[in-house]
Amino acid sequence: MLKTTILAAAAVTALLALAAPASAQDAPAVEATYADIQATFGVVPSHVKGYPPSAIAGAWEMTKGLLLDPSNSLEPKVKSLINLAVAAQIPCQYCIWLETKTAKAQGATDAEVAEAVAQAAYVRHWSTVINGLQIPFETFKAEFGGD
Repeated sequence: MLKTTILAAAAVTALLALAAPASAQDAPAVEATYADIQATFGVVPSHVKGYPPSAIAGAWEMTKGLLLDPSNSLEPKVKSLINLAVAAQIPCQYCIWLETKTAKAQGATDAEVAEAVAQAAYVRHWSTVINGLQIPFETFKAEFGGD
């Protein structure tokens, strides 16, 4: 149940962070979406209830597809570590807290959490240097054997 609750929180947080607008929703579609979220996770958090009704059904479908579809290529722990790395760079204290908790519930160690955050910092660091120095993209690609 803890994993389910943590996944619920991760799913609804991702819903707000990643959701694309859906077509206008009528009240029954919104209520059906809330019922599906409740049935899936046992809770409909207040920030989900505050999401625009016109977009909630599409946002929930996208969230379920990304986080819960068993045919996805990435394992839940890996997804949470990626989400944590992104959250650390945004930065979003809500996402950092939730994705750390979710990753650990999925079996991530403190070392894996630290490495995920360090990987995000590594990319941000060199991106800042490369962009700040205005290195031509073609030069960069050539230096790394790209096309």
